[in-house]
Amino acid sequence: MKRRDVIKGLTMLPLAGGIVGSAQAAINAEGAGMIGMLGGENSAAGPMKFGPEVYRSLGVEPVINCRGTFTIIGASTLVPEAKEAMYNAQSNYVQLDELAMGVGKRLAELSGAEWGVVSCGCAGGMKIVTMAAVTGGNPEKLVRIPDLTGFEKDEVIIPRRSRNTYDHAVRNVGVKIITVDTQEELEAAMNPRTAMIYMMPSTKPGDTGPLSVHAISKAAKLKGIPVLVDAAAEALTLNPNVHLADGATIVAYSGGKAIRGPQSAGLLLGDKKLLMAAWQASAPHHGAGRDNKVGKEEQIGMLAAVEAWTKRNHAQEELTWTGYLETISKRVSAINGVTTSIRQPTGLDNRTPTLTISWDPAKFNASGQEMATYLSTTKPRIALSAGGGRRGTPASENLTSISVAAFMMQPGDDKIVADRIFNALNMKRPVTPEMKAPSADLKGRWDVTIEYFNEISKHAFSIEQQDSNWLKGSHKSAFTTNELEGTIDGNEVIFRSASRMIADNVPFTFSGTVSGDTMSGNIHHGEYLTSKFTAKKIVQPSSRQRIHVPVGPPLSS
Repeated sequence: MKRRDVIKGLTMLPLAGGIVGSAQAAINAEGAGMIGMLGGENSAAGPMKFGPEVYRSLGVEPVINCRGTFTIIGASTLVPEAKEAMYNAQSNYVQLDELAMGVGKRLAELSGAEWGVVSCGCAGGMKIVTMAAVTGGNPEKLVRIPDLTGFEKDEVIIPRRSRNTYDHAVRNVGVKIITVDTQEELEAAMNPRTAMIYMMPSTKPGDTGPLSVHAISKAAKLKGIPVLVDAAAEALTLNPNVHLADGATIVAYSGGKAIRGPQSAGLLLGDKKLLMAAWQASAPHHGAGRDNKVGKEEQIGMLAAVEAWTKRNHAQEELTWTGYLETISKRVSAINGVTTSIRQPTGLDNRTPTLTISWDPAKFNASGQEMATYLSTTKPRIALSAGGGRRGTPASENLTSISVAAFMMQPGDDKIVADRIFNALNMKRPVTPEMKAPSADLKGRWDVTIEYFNEISKHAFSIEQQDSNWLKGSHKSAFTTNELEGTIDGNEVIFRSASRMIADNVPFTFSGTVSGDTMSGNIHHGEYLTSKFTAKKIVQPSSRQRIHVPVGPPLSS
């Protein structure tokens, strides 16, 4: 999954890879009973144990990562070199500015860039680079952020295809975002107030077309405007870095993804003057970047991970990852009706071989979403992605699937995953039952009360269609009006909508029961956790009075 594609998955369950409603959230009773483990709230915790059982001692079940470097499941594991370096770093004190200078110089030597900075994650790096772009390293400006009154530069241009949930890090500085759709619009938007251009990398390596890193950087350089490239989940390229070679001013990486440094660290490479201003904007210095603290351990651990990157046998690693997938493929391919395919990586972003396991959901009575949910909520837990297809769909060509990404798997995981998927696919499952007749006519308007953690919010439903069990309408939230669709199965209701804004998407998956003119239940907000809702149908009083049409102008007002 591309970093820019993450926004498309915000309506997905963090581990399961899809929205699954009511009792179908798990394939059997065991799976249903394990759903509570997603939050750990129902697990008994005791005194913390130091050692391999550290998570379980807190009532938290670990996850085998077959999905990717998602922060929500821990991203990556540290390379041994980073782990050892961080252990040694924590035993001594050091002046952090001096450390940053030493680390910056060494990163430059390793990367071929002019300078390097370790940031507080990739997003933290984006924030401090934006601060550097608007302040120019002037501390009088720095301490005024996010009030940019009197600043000469307070605008950031972002191509629309690069708008994403992570550009909050840029917006947090208080800049005005200018969104453009074409190269011509971008060049017309550049002006003396433009502090920076932020963008995602081109999808095709070597792209020089409109809105590519090459084209944008070439145009920006003529105006003296820096270009920040967000390469968070990419494999690191050095001597030269591909984006810096294309003309970018700064390239930002996540430290805890492909590079396998500290998850809380990021890596910035590029122009020394701009990066010095970015370091000035970061902790331990005060100002709006003080919250982006990078400890001595993270600085050393990140540098050690980059040092290790230059020595890692990346080709051999990919062969090992492919071997994991071949083990799983061989095991599950023995099941009649299951097909597999392994796709090798072609680009830099989330570079991993991926195994797709496909089947007819009508024959197995399980969709990819249900299978992914089962595997993520029963021990040992496995996080993977789900594909298309629906349970009960008769067309054999409408296959469903799950996908296994190999690059975050650990030695031995392949055999565990192979057995788990094999056994899960071989389970006997009942045919999907027909939905019960609706217990109520839901068409009409509903007043909705949503109970967040510490706020009550008023929303509204307008259910315009009810075709037997199927519902369609609209959901008016606090800020947007959204399409609503779902089902009523007896007295159980499940429907969903999403509050969509540029670069953001807040999902609402409602599940509950209806009784007469009232509904109540829970809302799943994807990464934003859960809330509760109650709804009351608005009953319009019957009125059959004839309407009088005025004649002439009014004699009073």
